[in-house]
Amino acid sequence: MALEDLKVELKLRGFSPNTEKTYLYHNQKFLEFTKKEPSDITEADIKLYLAQLLSDDKEKSSVALVRSALLFHYNEILKRGIISIKTPKIPKKLPITLSKEEIKRLIEAATHEKSKLLIKLIYASGLRVSEALRLKVEDLEAEQRIGWVRGGKGGKDRMVVIGGRVIDELKAFLKVRGIVSGYIFLGKEGKPLTSRTAQKIVSNAAKAAGITKPVTPHKLRHSFATHLREAGQDLRVIQELLGHSSIQTTEIYTHVSTEEKRKVVSPAETL
Repeated sequence: MALEDLKVELKLRGFSPNTEKTYLYHNQKFLEFTKKEPSDITEADIKLYLAQLLSDDKEKSSVALVRSALLFHYNEILKRGIISIKTPKIPKKLPITLSKEEIKRLIEAATHEKSKLLIKLIYASGLRVSEALRLKVEDLEAEQRIGWVRGGKGGKDRMVVIGGRVIDELKAFLKVRGIVSGYIFLGKEGKPLTSRTAQKIVSNAAKAAGITKPVTPHKLRHSFATHLREAGQDLRVIQELLGHSSIQTTEIYTHVSTEEKRKVVSPAETL
């Protein structure tokens, strides 16, 4: 019951089920560590806990997430006004992306038509894997070559490009299977494929294709954005297509793009 107020507030504010689960988990682990009630927690308790996590070699990004979860509870709900807690800066790592040739090999290596189509869709649209698996027939506008994410991250709807080739393959796929409404990618018992299944589809295809770098559905999303940027697409447009709330999140793709860098001639060549 100690975290019931947190659970209620997370629901009222429309946080995703994953965020709700994560925030509740980290707050519960914190209380187990302190052996206190929320009303007795001090700023020093939070600092001690975060310091302990860092001492245990927890990833800096993980510790930053714990900090956010705790401060949401003790500042937003319990109004403690804790402002002096900082954690180490998270190293900025460039996302791993696939080349277009690797994307082709990945698709060819997928063993089933449904698997190939799922990989193509995520790469063609930049969808998050959860968004691709929740995509319904009703969300497609085949004539416009687009689709709609309904209630995506942050509860927002957004338009995504899919392209004529993949739209046509989706239409053919649905027609053969007699799917006229509801979810497109169905698993057993007519339920949507799970994210775990999608992860296996992509990783198995990568292994079969001989791609040694770690490949996940999210890497396809990164590749979508990177290839658009390399083609000269405006960063603001990419932001909208990806569903990023902040342009700062999208700006990482200004550093990932390599095509223009490859065209640079070293000054040593002109000596």
